[in-house]
Formats: sequence, structure tokens, C-alpha cells
Amino acid sequence: MTSEFPKGATPLPTQLEFDFESFRVPLRQLLNPDEIYERVDESLLRMLEEDNRIERKKSHFSGESLGAYFSMWANTCPGGGIIVSGQFDQKLGGGFEGCECLSPDELNRLEACGRTYCPDANYVSKRVSVTNVQGKPDFVVVFRVQYKEQNLVRTTAGKVFRRVADQCIEVKDSNEIRELQADKGEIRFEQQPSGLTWPDAFEQDSIAKFVAAVKLRRKLDENQTTAEVLTHRRLGTRSSKGVFIPNIACALLFAKDPQEIAPGCKIRFQRFEGEKEGTGATYNAVKDEIVEGNVPSLIVQVASILESQLRTFSPLDAKGKFYPVPEYPKLAWYEAVVNACVHRSYGNGMRNIPIFVKMFDDRLEIDSPGPFPPHVNPENIYTMHAPRNPQLMDAMFYMDHVKCANEGTRRIRDTMAGMSLPMPEFSQPARGYTIVKVILRNHIKQRRAWIDKDVSTIVTEAITAGLSEDEIRIINWAAEHRKVTISDTNRLLQLNWVQARGLLHELVQKRIFQYIRFRPLEKDVRDPEAYFRLRSSDPIPEGGFDQFLP
Repeated sequence: MTSEFPKGATPLPTQLEFDFESFRVPLRQLLNPDEIYERVDESLLRMLEEDNRIERKKSHFSGESLGAYFSMWANTCPGGGIIVSGQFDQKLGGGFEGCECLSPDELNRLEACGRTYCPDANYVSKRVSVTNVQGKPDFVVVFRVQYKEQNLVRTTAGKVFRRVADQCIEVKDSNEIRELQADKGEIRFEQQPSGLTWPDAFEQDSIAKFVAAVKLRRKLDENQTTAEVLTHRRLGTRSSKGVFIPNIACALLFAKDPQEIAPGCKIRFQRFEGEKEGTGATYNAVKDEIVEGNVPSLIVQVASILESQLRTFSPLDAKGKFYPVPEYPKLAWYEAVVNACVHRSYGNGMRNIPIFVKMFDDRLEIDSPGPFPPHVNPENIYTMHAPRNPQLMDAMFYMDHVKCANEGTRRIRDTMAGMSLPMPEFSQPARGYTIVKVILRNHIKQRRAWIDKDVSTIVTEAITAGLSEDEIRIINWAAEHRKVTISDTNRLLQLNWVQARGLLHELVQKRIFQYIRFRPLEKDVRDPEAYFRLRSSDPIPEGGFDQFLP
């Protein structure tokens, strides 16, 4: 059957076609170097900016200078990066100079630059058509340089480079070079001699407990000496004269002052008011404390601080009874702190940077210096076991801090899920230096309808069963801030002044709140210092009185 259409009309299509592939393209900010190289064209190159994935260079930038960038990407974990030859950087508009201007010999030298000046780098290249800044057809050369997992990659001049934010940095410090080699498995950074005096610079009581635990679990001969056991666990070596030489792992575990070799062996704990970290005049830290000591001591001290700052809430169950719920499960935040201490980078330019533990109203953040350990990324973090400091981690097993299996991150995930909290977030954000960030989020919005555990001792179950959500929220506010005013209630619940006053007076009538005033109650006369607080035996401030006490 043929449809009839008026003369000149366009028939409607019988079937709509959708380009489903376009919906599968991830945001350009999320493309990894392999995906960039696979999809690269003029439009993508124009959209991308230089970051921790891509570097732009003029077409005549070559030779040893360009070789440094092959070394840089080959040493940049986890995925290396991209070099685009023939494109201006963003400061110059990001347009294309192109490589058509190069002679055949110059182009050949450019495309062979990696082999010539950084032969250990693994890379591929291709030419990509573009329109240059003169509006003429042209092309750029795109190199995809892979991260070299097995060994440190140097230029033919013997230099080592790595990526820091959007900069190519030459690594000159021998300690940083050793740490890069440790990341690639060439050497073990933690196995280097610590340089600390044995035994005076070490906590002998802690070492004695560790040695006893090792003998028990490994069924070692009780007559073995401390030096023999420490050597057995690869925490040092013995000289030809039998003198024990402690290594860096041993110092991080047992030194009285490990900051002598790693100044960043400390944790800075900060608790912020609200959900953002302010600066300058808006700096909003209500607690800021730096914890120092060896790794086991850091964990114990920070665990104590965290427990003192975390809140426990008591939601009501279906029967109107309270049940306690911690803000975060202890196993989750404890594992996150342990992982930060055990897997952080103690060298590679990170030796001066502390671990940060930051608490906000809605989340807990743990920042650990250094990138993810080799072969580990956010996608495989629950299944991959590749510790950066294996001897340090092994010793922590005998001290009952870790299980020495890839179950730590799974424990974080599972205990968060067990409390119906959001999944933990693991990331390696780009910034001035590399960190691994772990974020645990709470249920702050859900908590608005919960009764705080301190309040639950004041408000009886019978009364609580009949409280409205607004009343519960204002009770929690009073518990957290020690008092509440009509204006607070007005802002928090978006009630008008009369409604807010009425709600507070209702809670006074229910003998949950006290109404503290500093001048007699008179019609149309407000007391600017007046407030309400949870009923308490605490003394009333000087000059004040409970309006409803006889």
C-alpha cells in the first residue's frame, strides 16, 4: 500500500534511527591515554588541554629535548601519556602549527626521536589530519608512550624524568630515583639502610614484642637473637662482623624518631565545620592536630582521635526504640588509615609530605602521598594485591594491624555497605603532587531525622514516638550546638517566626527544652539573649533564668 502525500510534501520516515554509539562515548576528561590515542582526531585534540595525560609540542621541538618527554611518560604511573607534535599549548590558543612545514629528513628524525634519544621507552605513533592556523590542510604526529613497569627509563644522556601535574620534571635526587626504581620493582626502597644508630635509636620494647610474635607464629627457635629474627623478616642485614644494620622499613616501624629519615612520617588530622575546607579568613577547622611517631604509633594515635570525633546516632526503629549507629564503621576508617600508612610513598619527593585525615560534616577524607602502587588502580583495587612497601606490611601483620591480603579494601567496601552507606571512593586526583585519596561518605541528610545518642537519654521513648520530624531535627540541632533560638529554628525549618516560637514552646511544654531568658517575659518585648536548650542540670549562665521554673 502506498501513502499519498500532497504535492511537494516530504514523506515522514517510517523508522527513526538513533546513533547509540555516541551515547557510549565517555567524557573527554575521563578518557585514558589509550582511549585518546584510539579516538584521536582534530576535534578531540582541540578539546583536550595539557594535563596528566597529554603534552603538546611545536613541530621543531625534537632531539634530546623531546626525548625527555618519552622518559617522562614511560616513568609516569599508571598509564604513561600522549605527545602531540605540531600543536600549540593552550596559552597560545591550542591551534595547530602542523608538521607539513618539516622537511622529509626532519619528519623522519621527529618520528624516530623516541628510539634515538630514549630507546628504552615503548611507544607507537601516527599522523593525524588537522587544519593549521593558516586554515590549510596539515597534520600532526601523535605519540602514545606506555608506562614501563619493569624498569626506570632514562634518556641516552642518562637523565630521568617524571610528570608532576602538567610539568616535565627531571629527577636528580638519588632518593627519588631509588623510589621510582622501587615502584617498578628494580630495587626495594624500604630495603635501603636507614642510617640510624642501632640499637639506641630504636624502641626496644616494641621490637621485643614483635620478635616474640614472629617466633610464636613462625615457630622459630626461642634461642634466636633479636638481630636474627629482624634479619629473617628482612628488616635489616648483618655486617661481616655480625653487627645488625636496620633498613628503612625497620626505622618506619620501630625508630624513636623516624622523621630523621622521613620527615613526612606523620599524620595531620583536621576537622572542618561544614562540608567545605575554607582558607584565609574563612578557614573553618575546629580541630587541627599533627600526630608524629613511627607507623604503629601513628595508627594508634589517630584511631584514638578519630573515635573521639566521630558521632554515634540513634535512629528509631519500627517499635519506637533507639538503636545506636556509628557515623562510619570502625573497620572501614581504621583500614583506610592503615592502608594510607603502609602503602604511601616515603621517598620519591614525598618524604616531607604527611598523610592528611580530613573530617567534614558529610565525609571523611584520607590523603596518602604517592600514586597507587604498581598495577593497582581504582578499577581493580578490590582484587589486586601489590603493596608498595611489602616488608613494612609483612611486619604489620605480626603486629595485628593488617591481614597481608587484598581484603583491606574489600573490608572497607563491605562494612560501608553493611551500614547502607555509600561505597568508598578511591582516586588519584591531579594536583601539585600525587596522592591517593580515599573518601568515606556518611548519611548526613538522613541523619537530620535521627535522634542523637545524647538526646535519647533525655527524650523518653513514649514522647519520642509522637515527635514530628521538625521536632526531631530541632532537638538534634540543640544537642549539637548546645542551644537553639527562634531564629535558628526559622532558618533550619523554614518556618515563620510565630511558627518557630510555637514549636519551641511545645518542646518546653513536653519538658524536653528549657527556655532560658535574661529579662522578664513581656508582651511585644523580645530578649535578644534568650535561647532554648535541652533540659539539663547544668547551671544557668549568670543573669539568666528558666522562664518556666516556679
